[in-house]
Amino acid sequence: MKKIFYLLILTIIFCLTNVKAEASSPYKIIQDPKGVYIVEVNTHNKKYKLEPVVVSSLETNGALYKQLKPLFIVNAGFFDPKNHQTVSYVTKDGRILLNPTNNENLMSNKALEPYMSKILNRSEFRIYEDVKGKYHYDICPHSTRVPVEYKLKHAIQAGPMLYPELRLAEEFFVLQRDGVLISESASCLHKYARTAIGIKQNKVYIFIITGENPMTLEEVSNLTKKWNMEKAMAFDGGGSTSFDSQELHIISEEAGQGRKLKSFLMLK
Repeated sequence: MKKIFYLLILTIIFCLTNVKAEASSPYKIIQDPKGVYIVEVNTHNKKYKLEPVVVSSLETNGALYKQLKPLFIVNAGFFDPKNHQTVSYVTKDGRILLNPTNNENLMSNKALEPYMSKILNRSEFRIYEDVKGKYHYDICPHSTRVPVEYKLKHAIQAGPMLYPELRLAEEFFVLQRDGVLISESASCLHKYARTAIGIKQNKVYIFIITGENPMTLEEVSNLTKKWNMEKAMAFDGGGSTSFDSQELHIISEEAGQGRKLKSFLMLK
C-alpha cells in the first residue's frame, strides 16, 4: 500500500512539473498536417518578446538566426526584388522603419496607381502596449486607428487578411472585371509554400506551410479557421517562406541557402 502511495505522489509531481514546464516554455511546434508546422507562441511568458527585424541589405533568415541568436525567426513583409526596397510598412518601438511610399518603383508604377490605396492599406500584425506594460495583439488594415488605451509598439504589414474574412480583392491580391481574372499577386490562387500569422486569446500562432504541402491562400485561410484563430493574415510566402529555431529549419528556395529578405519577426 505504501509503495502505491509513493508511486502516486511521484506521478503527481511528474505531471505538475511537466505542466509547469509547458506553461513557461516560450513556444511549441506542432506538425499538422504533414509538411505544415504551427508555432504556438506563449505570449504570457514575459521573459521573451516578439519584435520585428529589418535589414538595410537583404539577408537570409538563416544568416540572421546565426547572427542574432533568437529563439526563432521567420520571414515577414513584402519587398521589391529589383531595388530591394520595402512594399510593406514595418514599425518598431513606435517608429516606422520601413515605408513603402519611399519605394520609387512602387509609387511611380502607373499600372498600380488606381489601386495604391488598397496596397498601402494591406493588413498588418500589431503589438500594442498598455499603461501597465502588458502586450496585446491584433491584425487589422494599416489605416486602423490605434485604440486610445494602447500605444503601438511594433507592427509588420504584409497581407492579405485570411480570417475572419479573406480579403484578396480588398487588398489588391486579385483584380477581376466582369468575373474575369485580370491580375494576381503573390500567386495567391496557386499552391505554394506559405507563411501566416494568427492570434487567439491574446496568443500568437505562426503557420509555416512548406513545399511538401503547398497551399493557396484560401486553403491557408481554412487552416487558420480549423485552428480557431480569431484573426489571421499572410506574410510573404513562396520562396520567401523560411523559419529557423533550434528544432526546425525551413528553407524554400535559392539552392538551399534561402532567399534574401528585407523584414522578419523574431522571438527573443
